[in-house]
Amino acid sequence: MKKNIIYAIAAFTLMLSGCNDMLDKSPRDTFTNNTTFWSNANAVESYSNKFYDNYIGYNSKGDLGWFYFKSFSDDQVNPTFDDWTYKTIPSTSSDWTDGSKEIRRVNYLIQGLSSSTLTNGEKARFMAIGRLNRAWEYYQMVRKFGNMQWMQDVITDPDDNRIYGSRTDRDVVIDSVLSDLNYAVANLDDVSDKTAWSKQMALAMKSDVCLYEGTFCKYRTANENGKAPDLSRAQKYLNESVTASEAIMNSGKFALSPNYGDIYNSLSLGNNKEIIFYRNYEKDMVMHSLVDYTCNSTEQFGISKDAIDAFLFLDGKPKANTSLNTDDKAVINSGGNYSVSRMLSQRDKRLSVLVDSIISFAGHGWARVNNMGVSASPQMTSSTGYTVRKYDNMSLDSYYRINIGTGYTDAPLYWYAVILLNEAEAKDELGTITQSDLDKTINLLQSRVGLKPMTLQPDADPANNMGVSNLLWEIRRCRRCELMTDNWYRYWDLVRWHQLDKLDTSKNPDIMLGANLSNVSNVGVNVTPDKYMIGNTKTRTYDSKYYLYPIPTGQISLSPETGQNLGW
Repeated sequence: MKKNIIYAIAAFTLMLSGCNDMLDKSPRDTFTNNTTFWSNANAVESYSNKFYDNYIGYNSKGDLGWFYFKSFSDDQVNPTFDDWTYKTIPSTSSDWTDGSKEIRRVNYLIQGLSSSTLTNGEKARFMAIGRLNRAWEYYQMVRKFGNMQWMQDVITDPDDNRIYGSRTDRDVVIDSVLSDLNYAVANLDDVSDKTAWSKQMALAMKSDVCLYEGTFCKYRTANENGKAPDLSRAQKYLNESVTASEAIMNSGKFALSPNYGDIYNSLSLGNNKEIIFYRNYEKDMVMHSLVDYTCNSTEQFGISKDAIDAFLFLDGKPKANTSLNTDDKAVINSGGNYSVSRMLSQRDKRLSVLVDSIISFAGHGWARVNNMGVSASPQMTSSTGYTVRKYDNMSLDSYYRINIGTGYTDAPLYWYAVILLNEAEAKDELGTITQSDLDKTINLLQSRVGLKPMTLQPDADPANNMGVSNLLWEIRRCRRCELMTDNWYRYWDLVRWHQLDKLDTSKNPDIMLGANLSNVSNVGVNVTPDKYMIGNTKTRTYDSKYYLYPIPTGQISLSPETGQNLGW
Protein backbone atom coordinates (compact mmCIF):
# COMPACT_ATOMS: atom_id res chain seq x y z
CA MET A 1 0.00 0.00 0.00
CA LYS A 2 2.95 2.34 0.72
CA LYS A 3 3.39 4.03 -2.67
CA ASN A 4 0.11 2.85 -4.18
CA ILE A 5 -1.86 4.69 -1.52
CA ILE A 6 -0.17 7.96 -2.44
CA TYR A 7 -1.16 7.65 -6.09
CA ALA A 8 -4.65 6.52 -5.14
CA ILE A 9 -5.12 9.46 -2.80
CA ALA A 10 -3.89 11.90 -5.42
CA ALA A 11 -6.28 10.52 -8.03
CA PHE A 12 -9.24 10.39 -5.67
CA THR A 13 -8.56 13.90 -4.39
CA LEU A 14 -9.02 15.16 -7.94
CA MET A 15 -12.17 13.11 -8.22
CA LEU A 16 -13.68 14.75 -5.14
CA SER A 17 -12.14 18.24 -5.29
CA GLY A 18 -14.52 21.09 -4.62
CA CYS A 19 -17.31 18.90 -3.31
CA ASN A 20 -18.99 19.93 -0.06
CA ASP A 21 -21.49 17.16 -0.50
CA MET A 22 -20.67 14.23 -2.72
CA LEU A 23 -24.14 14.28 -4.27
CA ASP A 24 -24.45 17.99 -4.99
CA LYS A 25 -22.65 17.91 -8.34
CA SER A 26 -23.06 15.98 -11.52
CA PRO A 27 -21.15 12.77 -12.23
CA ARG A 28 -18.67 14.80 -14.29
CA ASP A 29 -17.31 16.25 -11.06
CA THR A 30 -17.56 13.25 -8.76
CA PHE A 31 -18.36 9.57 -8.64
CA THR A 32 -21.82 8.15 -9.27
CA ASN A 33 -23.24 7.00 -5.95
CA ASN A 34 -24.86 3.74 -7.03
CA THR A 35 -24.56 0.00 -6.68
CA THR A 36 -22.12 -0.20 -9.57
CA PHE A 37 -19.63 2.05 -7.82
CA TRP A 38 -19.89 0.28 -4.47
CA SER A 39 -19.56 -3.11 -6.19
CA ASN A 40 -16.21 -2.16 -7.76
CA ALA A 41 -13.48 -3.28 -5.34
CA ASN A 42 -10.85 -0.97 -6.84
CA ALA A 43 -13.16 2.04 -6.60
CA VAL A 44 -14.06 1.30 -2.99
CA GLU A 45 -10.40 0.73 -2.15
CA SER A 46 -9.49 4.14 -3.56
CA TYR A 47 -12.38 5.72 -1.69
CA SER A 48 -11.31 4.20 1.63
CA ASN A 49 -7.65 5.08 1.07
CA LYS A 50 -8.63 8.75 1.05
CA PHE A 51 -9.34 8.48 4.80
CA TYR A 52 -5.57 8.19 5.24
CA ASP A 53 -5.42 11.98 4.83
CA ASN A 54 -7.15 12.41 8.18
CA TYR A 55 -4.12 11.06 10.06
CA ILE A 56 -2.16 14.28 9.95
CA GLY A 57 1.32 13.14 10.94
CA TYR A 58 3.91 15.71 9.90
CA ASN A 59 1.58 17.36 7.39
CA SER A 60 -1.69 16.69 5.57
CA LYS A 61 -4.41 18.74 3.89
CA GLY A 62 -2.54 21.99 4.51
CA ASP A 63 -2.19 21.31 8.24
CA LEU A 64 1.40 21.80 9.42
CA GLY A 65 1.10 18.64 11.45
CA TRP A 66 0.53 17.19 14.90
CA PHE A 67 4.23 16.93 15.79
CA TYR A 68 6.05 20.03 17.07
CA PHE A 69 3.48 22.44 15.56
CA LYS A 70 0.80 21.61 18.16
CA SER A 71 2.72 23.75 20.63
CA PHE A 72 -0.15 24.77 22.91
CA SER A 73 0.95 22.96 26.07
CA ASP A 74 3.33 23.35 28.97
CA ASP A 75 6.12 21.80 26.88
CA GLN A 76 6.71 24.55 24.32
CA VAL A 77 6.67 28.34 24.06
CA ASN A 78 5.39 29.78 20.81
CA PRO A 79 7.20 33.10 20.16
CA THR A 80 3.95 34.54 18.75
CA PHE A 81 2.06 33.04 21.73
CA ASP A 82 -0.38 30.16 22.00
CA ASP A 83 -3.73 31.00 23.52
CA TRP A 84 -6.91 28.98 23.95
CA THR A 85 -8.18 27.68 20.63
CA TYR A 86 -11.35 29.75 21.03
CA LYS A 87 -11.76 32.67 23.40
CA THR A 88 -14.98 33.85 21.77
CA ILE A 89 -17.71 31.94 19.98
CA PRO A 90 -17.03 31.77 16.23
CA SER A 91 -19.73 31.96 13.58
CA THR A 92 -18.16 29.03 11.75
CA SER A 93 -15.45 26.55 12.64
CA SER A 94 -13.44 24.14 10.50
CA ASP A 95 -13.14 21.94 13.60
CA TRP A 96 -16.89 21.43 13.37
CA THR A 97 -17.45 21.37 9.61
CA ASP A 98 -14.43 19.30 8.58
CA GLY A 99 -15.17 16.56 11.07
CA SER A 100 -18.85 16.52 10.12
CA LYS A 101 -17.99 16.20 6.44
CA GLU A 102 -15.66 13.30 7.10
CA ILE A 103 -18.30 11.47 9.14
CA ARG A 104 -20.71 11.96 6.24
CA ARG A 105 -18.11 10.59 3.80
CA VAL A 106 -17.64 7.51 5.98
CA ASN A 107 -21.38 6.98 6.14
CA TYR A 108 -21.61 7.07 2.34
CA LEU A 109 -19.25 4.09 2.34
CA ILE A 110 -21.15 2.22 5.03
CA GLN A 111 -24.50 2.89 3.39
CA GLY A 112 -23.21 2.06 -0.09
CA LEU A 113 -21.95 -1.34 1.02
CA SER A 114 -25.49 -2.38 1.92
CA SER A 115 -26.35 -2.64 -1.79
CA SER A 116 -22.93 -3.81 -2.96
CA THR A 117 -22.43 -7.11 -4.76
CA LEU A 118 -18.90 -7.55 -3.43
CA THR A 119 -18.23 -10.78 -1.58
CA ASN A 120 -19.17 -10.92 2.08
CA GLY A 121 -15.49 -10.94 3.03
CA GLU A 122 -14.76 -7.83 0.95
CA LYS A 123 -17.78 -6.02 2.33
CA ALA A 124 -16.82 -6.89 5.92
CA ARG A 125 -13.30 -5.51 5.37
CA PHE A 126 -14.50 -2.27 3.80
CA MET A 127 -17.18 -1.93 6.47
CA ALA A 128 -14.44 -2.32 9.09
CA ILE A 129 -12.39 0.42 7.42
CA GLY A 130 -15.43 2.67 7.39
CA ARG A 131 -16.33 2.05 11.00
CA LEU A 132 -12.70 2.45 12.10
CA ASN A 133 -12.59 5.88 10.48
CA ARG A 134 -16.01 6.87 11.77
CA ALA A 135 -14.72 6.02 15.26
CA TRP A 136 -11.65 8.20 14.65
CA GLU A 137 -13.71 11.19 13.51
CA TYR A 138 -16.25 10.99 16.32
CA TYR A 139 -13.46 10.60 18.88
CA GLN A 140 -11.90 13.85 17.64
CA MET A 141 -15.25 15.65 17.64
CA VAL A 142 -16.20 14.49 21.15
CA ARG A 143 -12.82 15.54 22.55
CA LYS A 144 -13.40 19.03 21.17
CA PHE A 145 -17.16 19.58 21.45
CA GLY A 146 -18.51 17.02 23.94
CA ASN A 147 -22.02 16.00 22.95
CA MET A 148 -22.33 15.26 19.21
CA GLN A 149 -25.25 14.13 17.12
CA TRP A 150 -24.60 10.48 16.28
CA MET A 151 -25.25 9.77 12.61
CA GLN A 152 -24.88 6.28 11.19
CA ASP A 153 -26.33 6.89 7.74
CA VAL A 154 -26.45 9.68 5.16
CA ILE A 155 -29.34 12.13 5.26
CA THR A 156 -30.19 13.42 1.79
CA ASP A 157 -33.66 14.83 2.51
CA PRO A 158 -33.37 18.46 3.73
CA ASP A 159 -36.69 18.05 5.53
CA ASP A 160 -35.51 15.08 7.59
CA ASN A 161 -36.10 15.98 11.24
CA ARG A 162 -32.80 14.40 12.27
CA ILE A 163 -30.94 17.29 10.66
CA TYR A 164 -32.32 19.59 13.32
CA GLY A 165 -32.12 17.22 16.26
CA SER A 166 -30.33 17.78 19.53
CA ARG A 167 -26.84 16.46 20.15
CA THR A 168 -26.32 12.95 21.51
CA ASP A 169 -24.83 12.58 24.99
CA ARG A 170 -21.05 12.29 24.59
CA ASP A 171 -20.95 9.07 26.64
CA VAL A 172 -23.43 7.43 24.27
CA VAL A 173 -21.39 8.58 21.29
CA ILE A 174 -18.18 7.10 22.70
CA ASP A 175 -20.02 3.82 23.39
CA SER A 176 -20.82 3.77 19.66
CA VAL A 177 -17.20 4.59 18.89
CA LEU A 178 -16.14 1.56 20.94
CA SER A 179 -18.62 -0.61 19.04
CA ASP A 180 -17.15 0.60 15.75
CA LEU A 181 -13.61 -0.10 16.98
CA ASN A 182 -14.53 -3.60 18.13
CA TYR A 183 -16.03 -4.32 14.72
CA ALA A 184 -12.85 -3.07 13.04
CA VAL A 185 -10.64 -5.22 15.27
CA ALA A 186 -12.75 -8.29 14.48
CA ASN A 187 -12.87 -7.76 10.71
CA LEU A 188 -9.51 -6.31 9.73
CA ASP A 189 -6.58 -8.61 8.98
CA ASP A 190 -3.01 -8.76 10.20
CA VAL A 191 -0.98 -7.13 7.43
CA SER A 192 2.72 -6.50 6.91
CA ASP A 193 2.19 -3.08 5.28
CA LYS A 194 2.24 -0.55 8.10
CA THR A 195 0.52 2.12 6.02
CA ALA A 196 -2.50 -0.16 5.55
CA TRP A 197 -5.63 -0.48 7.67
CA SER A 198 -5.01 -3.45 9.95
CA LYS A 199 -6.15 -5.24 13.08
CA GLN A 200 -3.09 -3.91 14.93
CA MET A 201 -3.81 -0.33 13.90
CA ALA A 202 -7.42 -0.72 15.11
CA LEU A 203 -6.19 -2.16 18.41
CA ALA A 204 -3.76 0.74 18.85
CA MET A 205 -6.54 3.24 18.22
CA LYS A 206 -8.74 1.38 20.71
CA SER A 207 -5.94 1.47 23.29
CA ASP A 208 -5.68 5.26 22.92
CA VAL A 209 -9.41 6.02 22.78
CA CYS A 210 -10.27 3.84 25.77
CA LEU A 211 -7.46 5.24 27.90
CA TYR A 212 -8.70 8.73 27.11
CA GLU A 213 -12.30 7.86 27.94
CA GLY A 214 -11.47 5.94 31.10
CA THR A 215 -9.37 8.71 32.60
CA PHE A 216 -11.60 11.52 31.38
CA CYS A 217 -14.64 9.91 33.03
CA LYS A 218 -12.68 9.34 36.24
CA TYR A 219 -11.49 12.92 36.65
CA ARG A 220 -14.21 15.04 35.06
CA THR A 221 -16.48 17.25 37.16
CA ALA A 222 -20.03 18.41 36.61
CA ASN A 223 -19.07 22.06 37.17
CA GLU A 224 -16.22 22.08 34.68
CA ASN A 225 -17.01 19.27 32.24
CA GLY A 226 -20.79 19.12 32.40
CA LYS A 227 -20.88 15.57 33.78
CA ALA A 228 -19.89 14.10 37.15
CA PRO A 229 -17.23 11.40 37.47
CA ASP A 230 -18.41 7.90 36.56
CA LEU A 231 -16.05 5.40 38.16
CA SER A 232 -17.87 2.35 36.80
CA ARG A 233 -17.62 3.70 33.26
CA ALA A 234 -13.99 4.65 33.85
CA GLN A 235 -13.19 1.11 34.95
CA LYS A 236 -14.90 -0.36 31.88
CA TYR A 237 -12.91 1.76 29.46
CA LEU A 238 -9.61 1.34 31.27
CA ASN A 239 -10.09 -2.42 31.08
CA GLU A 240 -10.87 -2.11 27.37
CA SER A 241 -7.64 -0.15 26.92
CA VAL A 242 -5.68 -2.87 28.72
CA THR A 243 -7.29 -5.56 26.55
CA ALA A 244 -6.28 -3.74 23.37
CA SER A 245 -2.76 -2.94 24.57
CA GLU A 246 -2.12 -6.51 25.67
CA ALA A 247 -3.36 -7.90 22.36
CA ILE A 248 -0.60 -5.87 20.69
CA MET A 249 2.01 -6.69 23.33
CA ASN A 250 1.25 -10.42 23.20
CA SER A 251 1.27 -10.59 19.40
CA GLY A 252 5.06 -10.68 19.28
CA LYS A 253 5.01 -8.41 16.23
CA PHE A 254 6.40 -5.26 17.86
CA ALA A 255 9.39 -4.14 19.91
CA LEU A 256 11.08 -0.90 20.85
CA SER A 257 13.74 0.48 18.53
CA PRO A 258 17.22 0.21 20.10
CA ASN A 259 17.60 3.98 20.29
CA TYR A 260 15.05 6.57 21.35
CA GLY A 261 14.44 8.97 18.48
CA ASP A 262 14.96 6.51 15.60
CA ILE A 263 11.31 6.66 14.57
CA TYR A 264 11.12 10.46 14.21
CA ASN A 265 13.60 11.17 11.42
CA SER A 266 13.59 8.01 9.32
CA LEU A 267 13.31 7.97 5.54
CA SER A 268 11.49 4.66 5.80
CA LEU A 269 9.54 3.31 8.76
CA GLY A 270 8.14 0.26 6.98
CA ASN A 271 10.51 -2.23 8.61
CA ASN A 272 10.81 -0.61 12.03
CA LYS A 273 9.45 -3.00 14.67
CA GLU A 274 8.33 -0.15 16.91
CA ILE A 275 5.90 1.12 14.27
CA ILE A 276 2.29 -0.04 14.13
CA PHE A 277 0.96 2.51 11.62
CA TYR A 278 2.71 5.42 9.94
CA ARG A 279 2.27 8.15 7.36
CA ASN A 280 4.48 7.74 4.33
CA TYR A 281 6.11 10.68 2.55
CA GLU A 282 7.95 10.43 -0.76
CA LYS A 283 10.72 12.62 -2.15
CA ASP A 284 9.43 15.17 -4.68
CA MET A 285 5.89 13.75 -4.41
CA VAL A 286 4.30 14.02 -0.98
CA MET A 287 6.38 16.04 1.46
CA HIS A 288 6.15 18.08 4.67
CA SER A 289 7.69 21.06 6.47
CA LEU A 290 8.61 19.64 9.87
CA VAL A 291 12.33 19.31 9.22
CA ASP A 292 12.82 22.83 7.84
CA TYR A 293 10.93 24.48 10.71
CA THR A 294 13.27 22.81 13.21
CA CYS A 295 16.56 23.63 11.47
CA ASN A 296 15.94 26.93 9.71
CA SER A 297 16.17 30.61 10.58
CA THR A 298 12.50 30.85 11.61
CA GLU A 299 12.39 31.25 15.40
CA GLN A 300 11.50 27.90 16.89
CA PHE A 301 8.75 26.99 19.36
CA GLY A 302 11.31 26.37 22.11
CA ILE A 303 11.08 23.78 24.86
CA SER A 304 10.02 25.29 28.20
CA LYS A 305 11.90 25.26 31.49
CA ASP A 306 8.96 23.36 32.97
CA ALA A 307 9.45 20.63 30.36
CA ILE A 308 13.23 20.50 30.80
CA ASP A 309 12.80 20.14 34.57
CA ALA A 310 10.48 17.17 34.03
CA PHE A 311 13.36 14.94 32.83
CA LEU A 312 14.87 12.75 35.53
CA PHE A 313 18.54 12.64 36.37
CA LEU A 314 20.51 9.49 35.62
CA ASP A 315 20.22 8.38 39.24
CA GLY A 316 16.50 8.05 38.58
CA LYS A 317 15.57 11.02 40.74
CA PRO A 318 13.92 14.35 39.94
CA LYS A 319 15.64 17.70 40.25
CA ALA A 320 14.50 18.25 43.84
CA ASN A 321 15.89 14.92 45.09
CA THR A 322 18.92 14.09 42.98
CA SER A 323 22.48 13.99 44.29
CA LEU A 324 23.83 14.78 40.82
CA ASN A 325 24.80 18.23 39.58
CA THR A 326 21.65 20.27 38.91
CA ASP A 327 23.42 23.31 37.45
CA ASP A 328 21.57 24.21 34.24
CA LYS A 329 23.51 27.36 33.29
CA ALA A 330 24.63 27.59 29.68
CA VAL A 331 28.44 27.79 29.50
CA ILE A 332 30.43 29.32 26.66
CA ASN A 333 32.46 26.76 24.73
CA SER A 334 35.57 26.92 22.56
CA GLY A 335 33.48 27.86 19.54
CA GLY A 336 32.01 30.88 21.27
CA ASN A 337 28.57 29.30 21.65
CA TYR A 338 26.66 28.70 24.88
CA SER A 339 26.40 25.01 25.69
CA VAL A 340 24.30 22.91 28.06
CA SER A 341 26.22 19.69 27.36
CA ARG A 342 27.05 19.28 31.03
CA MET A 343 23.40 19.54 32.00
CA LEU A 344 22.34 17.07 29.30
CA SER A 345 25.00 14.56 30.39
CA GLN A 346 23.28 14.27 33.79
CA ARG A 347 19.79 13.64 32.46
CA ASP A 348 17.47 11.10 30.87
CA LYS A 349 18.92 10.52 27.37
CA ARG A 350 15.64 11.48 25.74
CA LEU A 351 16.43 15.10 26.55
CA SER A 352 19.64 15.16 24.50
CA VAL A 353 17.72 13.62 21.58
CA LEU A 354 14.97 16.22 21.90
CA VAL A 355 17.08 19.38 22.12
CA ASP A 356 20.44 20.62 20.88
CA SER A 357 23.36 21.04 23.25
CA ILE A 358 23.84 24.66 22.11
CA ILE A 359 21.53 27.39 23.35
CA SER A 360 20.50 29.73 20.52
CA PHE A 361 18.30 32.79 20.79
CA ALA A 362 17.97 36.29 19.33
CA GLY A 363 21.45 37.73 18.91
CA HIS A 364 23.05 34.33 19.55
CA GLY A 365 22.13 32.22 16.53
CA TRP A 366 23.75 28.84 15.90
CA ALA A 367 23.83 26.50 12.90
CA ARG A 368 23.28 22.84 13.67
CA VAL A 369 26.28 20.72 12.76
CA ASN A 370 26.42 17.18 11.42
CA ASN A 371 28.39 14.26 12.83
CA MET A 372 31.51 15.57 11.12
CA GLY A 373 31.19 18.90 12.90
CA VAL A 374 30.21 20.78 9.73
CA SER A 375 27.43 23.39 9.80
CA ALA A 376 24.60 22.05 7.68
CA SER A 377 21.75 24.49 8.32
CA PRO A 378 21.07 28.22 8.64
CA GLN A 379 21.55 29.84 12.01
CA MET A 380 18.71 28.92 14.34
CA THR A 381 17.08 30.70 17.25
CA SER A 382 14.43 29.58 19.71
CA SER A 383 11.90 31.36 21.89
CA THR A 384 13.45 29.67 24.95
CA GLY A 385 17.00 29.02 23.74
CA TYR A 386 16.28 25.27 23.53
CA THR A 387 15.99 24.15 19.88
CA VAL A 388 14.20 20.94 18.88
CA ARG A 389 16.43 18.49 17.00
CA LYS A 390 14.80 15.06 17.14
CA TYR A 391 12.94 15.40 13.82
CA ASP A 392 15.97 16.53 11.81
CA ASN A 393 17.71 14.10 9.47
CA MET A 394 21.24 15.20 8.70
CA SER A 395 21.53 12.77 5.79
CA LEU A 396 19.07 14.76 3.68
CA ASP A 397 20.50 17.04 1.03
CA SER A 398 20.48 20.62 2.29
CA TYR A 399 17.68 21.60 -0.09
CA TYR A 400 15.32 19.03 1.43
CA ARG A 401 16.15 20.05 4.99
CA ILE A 402 15.84 23.81 4.90
CA ASN A 403 13.11 24.60 2.36
CA ILE A 404 9.41 24.72 3.16
CA GLY A 405 7.50 21.60 2.18
CA THR A 406 10.49 19.53 1.07
CA GLY A 407 10.91 17.05 3.92
CA TYR A 408 10.17 13.41 3.24
CA THR A 409 10.91 11.62 6.50
CA ASP A 410 8.09 9.29 7.54
CA ALA A 411 5.78 10.12 10.45
CA PRO A 412 4.83 7.62 13.17
CA LEU A 413 1.10 7.59 13.91
CA TYR A 414 0.75 4.61 16.25
CA TRP A 415 3.83 3.04 17.76
CA TYR A 416 4.79 0.53 20.43
CA ALA A 417 6.13 2.95 23.04
CA VAL A 418 2.67 4.55 23.27
CA ILE A 419 1.06 1.16 23.82
CA LEU A 420 3.45 0.43 26.71
CA LEU A 421 2.66 3.81 28.25
CA ASN A 422 -1.08 3.23 27.84
CA GLU A 423 -0.85 -0.20 29.48
CA ALA A 424 1.05 1.07 32.51
CA GLU A 425 -1.19 4.06 33.06
CA ALA A 426 -4.45 2.13 32.64
CA LYS A 427 -3.35 -0.59 35.07
CA ASP A 428 -2.26 1.95 37.65
CA GLU A 429 -5.59 3.79 37.33
CA LEU A 430 -7.36 0.44 37.82
CA GLY A 431 -5.26 -0.28 40.90
CA THR A 432 -4.01 -3.59 39.48
CA ILE A 433 -0.46 -2.70 38.45
CA THR A 434 2.36 -4.98 39.58
CA GLN A 435 6.14 -4.76 39.39
CA SER A 436 5.96 -7.24 36.53
CA ASP A 437 3.68 -4.82 34.67
CA LEU A 438 6.17 -2.01 35.17
CA ASP A 439 9.01 -4.22 33.97
CA LYS A 440 7.10 -5.07 30.77
CA THR A 441 6.18 -1.46 30.04
CA ILE A 442 7.73 1.62 31.66
CA ASN A 443 11.00 -0.06 32.53
CA LEU A 444 11.63 -1.03 28.90
CA LEU A 445 11.44 2.68 28.12
CA GLN A 446 13.56 3.59 31.15
CA SER A 447 16.27 1.11 30.19
CA ARG A 448 16.45 2.46 26.64
CA VAL A 449 17.34 5.94 27.90
CA GLY A 450 19.75 5.05 30.68
CA LEU A 451 17.41 5.32 33.66
CA LYS A 452 17.05 2.97 36.60
CA PRO A 453 13.95 0.76 36.72
CA MET A 454 10.81 2.27 38.24
CA THR A 455 9.41 0.57 41.33
CA LEU A 456 5.89 0.50 42.71
CA GLN A 457 6.92 2.93 45.45
CA PRO A 458 9.00 5.72 43.92
CA ASP A 459 10.16 8.60 46.08
CA ALA A 460 7.87 11.60 46.35
CA ASP A 461 8.64 14.50 44.04
CA PRO A 462 7.86 17.95 45.49
CA ALA A 463 6.97 19.03 41.94
CA ASN A 464 3.92 16.74 41.94
CA ASN A 465 1.13 19.28 41.53
CA MET A 466 -1.57 16.99 40.14
CA GLY A 467 -2.85 15.46 43.36
CA VAL A 468 -2.00 11.89 42.29
CA SER A 469 0.09 9.11 43.82
CA ASN A 470 3.87 9.08 43.51
CA LEU A 471 3.66 6.16 41.10
CA LEU A 472 1.06 7.71 38.82
CA TRP A 473 3.04 10.95 38.80
CA GLU A 474 6.12 9.06 37.61
CA ILE A 475 4.14 7.17 34.95
CA ARG A 476 2.76 10.47 33.69
CA ARG A 477 6.27 11.94 33.76
CA CYS A 478 7.56 9.08 31.63
CA ARG A 479 4.74 9.63 29.17
CA ARG A 480 5.48 13.35 28.97
CA CYS A 481 9.19 12.87 28.35
CA GLU A 482 8.73 10.00 25.91
CA LEU A 483 6.12 11.82 23.79
CA MET A 484 7.25 15.43 24.12
CA THR A 485 6.11 17.48 21.08
CA ASP A 486 4.55 14.34 19.56
CA ASN A 487 1.18 13.87 17.90
CA TRP A 488 -0.76 16.45 19.98
CA TYR A 489 -0.59 14.12 22.99
CA ARG A 490 0.31 16.54 25.79
CA TYR A 491 -2.63 18.92 25.42
CA TRP A 492 -5.19 16.10 25.37
CA ASP A 493 -3.44 14.34 28.25
CA LEU A 494 -3.97 17.48 30.35
CA VAL A 495 -7.63 17.53 29.31
CA ARG A 496 -8.32 13.90 30.21
CA TRP A 497 -6.44 14.21 33.51
CA HIS A 498 -8.50 17.31 34.34
CA GLN A 499 -5.32 19.37 34.55
CA LEU A 500 -5.97 22.06 31.95
CA ASP A 501 -5.34 24.74 34.56
CA LYS A 502 -1.63 23.88 34.25
CA LEU A 503 -1.66 26.06 31.12
CA ASP A 504 -2.41 29.18 33.17
CA THR A 505 0.79 31.22 32.86
CA SER A 506 0.24 33.21 36.05
CA LYS A 507 -0.06 30.10 38.19
CA ASN A 508 2.66 28.20 36.31
CA PRO A 509 5.23 30.75 35.13
CA ASP A 510 7.88 28.13 34.26
CA ILE A 511 5.86 27.12 31.21
CA MET A 512 6.84 30.47 29.64
CA LEU A 513 10.52 30.33 30.63
CA GLY A 514 13.55 28.85 28.94
CA ALA A 515 17.29 28.44 29.36
CA ASN A 516 19.42 29.75 32.22
CA LEU A 517 21.42 32.65 30.73
CA SER A 518 23.32 33.60 33.89
CA ASN A 519 26.67 33.30 32.12
CA VAL A 520 25.67 35.27 29.03
CA SER A 521 27.22 38.73 29.13
CA ASN A 522 25.18 40.40 26.36
CA VAL A 523 21.82 38.73 26.80
CA GLY A 524 19.64 40.97 24.63
CA VAL A 525 16.38 39.17 25.56
CA ASN A 526 13.99 39.31 28.51
CA VAL A 527 15.09 37.30 31.54
CA THR A 528 13.79 36.73 35.05
CA PRO A 529 15.69 38.02 38.12
CA ASP A 530 17.46 34.64 38.31
CA LYS A 531 18.37 34.91 34.58
CA TYR A 532 16.00 32.41 33.00
CA MET A 533 14.98 33.44 29.50
CA ILE A 534 11.38 34.63 29.16
CA GLY A 535 10.01 32.98 26.03
CA ASN A 536 6.92 35.17 25.84
CA THR A 537 5.68 38.00 28.05
CA LYS A 538 1.98 37.51 27.27
CA THR A 539 -0.30 35.87 29.81
CA ARG A 540 -2.88 33.12 29.48
CA THR A 541 -5.64 32.68 32.06
CA TYR A 542 -7.46 29.41 32.60
CA ASP A 543 -11.26 29.23 32.53
CA SER A 544 -13.11 25.93 32.96
CA LYS A 545 -15.13 26.56 29.79
CA TYR A 546 -11.99 25.85 27.77
CA TYR A 547 -12.39 22.13 28.37
CA LEU A 548 -14.80 22.24 25.42
CA TYR A 549 -14.76 24.22 22.20
CA PRO A 550 -17.81 26.44 21.67
CA ILE A 551 -20.49 25.44 19.15
CA PRO A 552 -20.37 27.88 16.20
CA THR A 553 -23.24 30.36 16.18
CA GLY A 554 -23.98 29.52 12.56
CA GLN A 555 -24.67 25.92 13.52
CA ILE A 556 -27.01 26.99 16.33
CA SER A 557 -28.83 29.34 13.95
CA LEU A 558 -29.39 26.43 11.56
CA SER A 559 -30.43 24.09 14.36
CA PRO A 560 -31.26 25.75 17.71
CA GLU A 561 -31.64 22.35 19.37
CA THR A 562 -27.88 21.87 19.01
CA GLY A 563 -27.43 24.09 22.06
CA GLN A 564 -24.24 25.69 23.38
CA ASN A 565 -21.52 24.18 25.55
CA LEU A 566 -21.07 24.87 29.25
CA GLY A 567 -19.78 28.35 30.05
CA TRP A 568 -19.95 29.76 26.52
